[in-house]
Amino acid sequence: MRTWNQIVRRTTGLVGVAILSAGCSVVPVQAWEKGHLAQRSMALEGHAQEAGLAEHIYASREGASGRAGVGASGCGCN
Repeated sequence: MRTWNQIVRRTTGLVGVAILSAGCSVVPVQAWEKGHLAQRSMALEGHAQEAGLAEHIYASREGASGRAGVGASGCGCN
């Protein structure tokens, strides 16, 4: 026979799983809702050219490790 603690623990667990699974429903995004996410202010980087320049500088500094592209001397002269 189960004790009261086991019953309460199992019931609490089942209720918790039901609440978590209810919050994870998959709803398709409508076309008019995608426009907000495509705005420039929602981008991870501010400007594409600045991000490309920063990546180039970082790759030049870390060139000896071969992180971004072909490994070179690290001086940026390739």
